[in-house]
Amino acid sequence: MATDSRLAASFIHQVGRIHPFTEAYPMFKTLKSTAVVALTLAIAVGILAQRPRTATQDSSSDSSSMPTPPAAPATVKAKYEGGVFGYPKKADGTLNFEDSNERLVFKNDQQKELFPIPYKAITGAYGDTHAVRPKAATIGSVVPYFGMPIGMIKTKVRYLTVQYSDPDSNVSGVTSFRLDNKDILDSVLYTLAQKAGLTRRGEVYVRKKT
Repeated sequence: MATDSRLAASFIHQVGRIHPFTEAYPMFKTLKSTAVVALTLAIAVGILAQRPRTATQDSSSDSSSMPTPPAAPATVKAKYEGGVFGYPKKADGTLNFEDSNERLVFKNDQQKELFPIPYKAITGAYGDTHAVRPKAATIGSVVPYFGMPIGMIKTKVRYLTVQYSDPDSNVSGVTSFRLDNKDILDSVLYTLAQKAGLTRRGEVYVRKKT
């Protein structure tokens, strides 16, 4: 019984003692929580700062926002590169917009009509660019030109490519014409697309199904 009393007294004495750390514990707990929150925010800000920036795209921008080329003249100098049934040879001449008969006509240097392509037969059209070597570069490929071999020199050549399917003649194919420069190519392509009733799809023009 005396032993139990001594144990109870000792327990009360220990409980009654307040350790300095116990008194400071609420403040320590608050400081610890504040430090954790601050550290978390600092890590989050660092992660966001390191993330790569993504370019925003305007969903409203499309091909219709691109500048419209000027209308092409009624006659444009061109070189026929082949593709039309019955006319396998290349030829220099002109492309002619013959609106009275609603067709695109190619004529040779003597202004003789070689073949027409009705506007309604055109199913697609686009402009293309190729880098080619001039003939002089091929002949003198080992001759240096301002420190560079002539054979390495290339020029850009512009082509108008037309896809057609003529229901009257039951003939279809793809033909191309070499034009002088990019400005003329853009104008001829746009003008032809307007006259043929084509719709722009990216860099090409196509005929929508009806």
